[in-house]
Amino acid sequence: MQEPTWQCVLICWGTKYTSAYINHTVEAVIRTSATKPRFILISDRPREGMHPDIQIVDFDPWFLNPRFLSGALHAKLSMFSKGVVPDDLPAIFLDLDTAVFGDVSQALKLMKDRKSMLMLQSVVLPFGWPGRLVYKLTNKKKYARGNSSMVVYHPAECTYIADEFRRLYEKYGDYSIRPMIGDERFISWIAQMHIERVPNWLAVKFLNEYMHTGKWLVYLKGALPWVQKRRDGLAAVTLPGDYIKPERLMEYKDGDALRADKDRWILWNKAALGNMGDRLHEYYQPLMEKLEAEKRSSDTL
Repeated sequence: MQEPTWQCVLICWGTKYTSAYINHTVEAVIRTSATKPRFILISDRPREGMHPDIQIVDFDPWFLNPRFLSGALHAKLSMFSKGVVPDDLPAIFLDLDTAVFGDVSQALKLMKDRKSMLMLQSVVLPFGWPGRLVYKLTNKKKYARGNSSMVVYHPAECTYIADEFRRLYEKYGDYSIRPMIGDERFISWIAQMHIERVPNWLAVKFLNEYMHTGKWLVYLKGALPWVQKRRDGLAAVTLPGDYIKPERLMEYKDGDALRADKDRWILWNKAALGNMGDRLHEYYQPLMEKLEAEKRSSDTL
């Protein structure tokens, strides 16, 4: 058996995500990756029915503070705590609300060195030299921000992220320093000098890629040939936000239109989405059927 050359890190606490949900993500990564990774699930409890390739590890107990488990989700910073994720291989963290269509391990080739990190771009100011320049000129007050639905990093080089958050929280007792208000803001701020963006030919956040406040912009992007080509090759699409959770999007039918997160439009038709609507339905249909079967089984007990 070939030894893994990378790790896929998942995080789960509470009971929202069942083993079927977690296994669905793992099976998609195995199916689409050039090489099978080591799977690490950071969990707050034992979990039955897990895929045999999943290695369950405990959270850093400090991050199980109830305040860190809701809202801004600071508990995710546990992936950087020393000793939680094995530090012998680079890692890709994926939110469980991520549809995996292709080989996400391509992102590892974009790391410049072991200290490099990659995140999905979240705001206009880009990662790289522009963000770093602004970061320096404003004495760290302004910085490029990313989304933590997908994070590429080396566990051996990033323990400072968890350590510094803990130091600051214990010093102030709250989120007095503004970047501390959210996990992804803090990662972006503290690791600004090492972060690059996950390119949008590889992975995107659905809200940023397919949703806009003006319908005309949704349709304009969807009509551009180079955008269509790029979208067809996406390896992953993350789905943060209540309106685009898998259970919700499975209910959308061709022609549906609604205003959702940040007053942006979801336009569920081919002119707006290309084939992404069909791809998402096909990706999640087996999971929904499995979850429904589990529900029927539990109802009969």
